[in-house]
Amino acid sequence: MGTNTVNSGEQIDRQSRILEAALELLSRHGISGVSMRAVAREAGVALGLVNYYYDDKTSLIRAALHRVDEHDLQLVAQDSSLAPDEQLRKALRRVAGADLLTTRYLSLRLHLWALAQADEGYAEINAAAFDRYLDGVAALVSNAKTELSWEECRERAADIVVIQNGMWLTSLLGVDNASIQRSIARTEEIAFAPAPPAVTAQQ
Repeated sequence: MGTNTVNSGEQIDRQSRILEAALELLSRHGISGVSMRAVAREAGVALGLVNYYYDDKTSLIRAALHRVDEHDLQLVAQDSSLAPDEQLRKALRRVAGADLLTTRYLSLRLHLWALAQADEGYAEINAAAFDRYLDGVAALVSNAKTELSWEECRERAADIVVIQNGMWLTSLLGVDNASIQRSIARTEEIAFAPAPPAVTAQQ
């Protein structure tokens, strides 16, 4: 393995640690708890290294938001080893995975939503990420329900995301597992509902 390959791997690892540290601080303290120095301390790296990768706090937060976006897209990534309907069911159930229904993750989501409300730049990143996730859900619905138009798939995806966001919010209140399962079942009902009858012109 060449030196360049090793160095590249180390750089990716350091950047990943820095972004994870930023997200950890966001989940615990919100935007006010994130500073270049605090992130360096949390990541266990020198402050100069954080400054090397990111010009300022804004660019660091933007990169952290893109990291969350990448994570969300993995939730709706297509899996060619599964049939389309199973891909869709897997994605709908994955949002209630034990790794997501944690205080850290749910707190992070709340802070990110609040951040998007408070800052136009972050709101644009959040809106673009939301659209990509929505498209991901819609694509899974489209593959499983080929008789639906893309607009109908997007509408179903939007309804599904509303339920998913509500599920994440209520999970912070300690809602029991049965309620979570009902929410998942509801998203499956929406996704797999029969196509609406075609509208015919009245004679």
